[in-house]
Amino acid sequence: MSDKSWWSGFTEFAAARLPDLWAATVEHLWISALAVFLGCLVAIPVGILLANSSNRYLKSITFGVANLFQTIPSLALLALLIPLMGIGMKPAIFALFLYALLPLLRNTYAGMESADRSILEAAKGMGYGPLQRIMFIQLPIALPYIISGIRVTTVYIISWTTLASLIGGGGLGVLIFSGLGVNKDELIFLGAFAAIVLALLADFVLGQVEKWSTRKKPLAAAPTSTSPSAAA
Repeated sequence: MSDKSWWSGFTEFAAARLPDLWAATVEHLWISALAVFLGCLVAIPVGILLANSSNRYLKSITFGVANLFQTIPSLALLALLIPLMGIGMKPAIFALFLYALLPLLRNTYAGMESADRSILEAAKGMGYGPLQRIMFIQLPIALPYIISGIRVTTVYIISWTTLASLIGGGGLGVLIFSGLGVNKDELIFLGAFAAIVLALLADFVLGQVEKWSTRKKPLAAAPTSTSPSAAA
């Protein structure tokens, strides 16, 4: 079969399967977005707390646990979750959430640590409390790091979400593995191509947000009051 006839056949096949493709894409986006969102809810606050903690053991334990989740192969982690959470979307989202923790935690911690200690000490001398130093100095400086972590994590999670179909989680992996099961190249390519496009779009959009964040002046966010009250 010539390339032209294959492409013509593929476009006809894609048009016929458009409803299935759309449903799988929406499901894929939902799973990925929820996993990244839950990861942000946990990893970003924990990263902020660790950066402002002097407990080295707490840092080692937290990063060690996050690293442990990364070392477990995705298929093995999904298999381990089946006896605990059954099959479907719930264990798939939970597994992806665990994978999202380390890059988000690492980037948040690195961003908070990048704040110049002399600036923090000067702010402390001016009466800024711990919460004020975090909100007005550290977080604005750490914002590009945090967004970069979200960007990298989102691209990875979109790719890994294709495995969710192995435990009935849905997404574009359903098309890919269905194509493998019936030896249908067009179905495999359709699912894989859609997943690649989603990852590239997410990378582009979050890349623009990251560029915007780097143009912000961190210290411009500091309050102009000359006598800030100390925060507990």
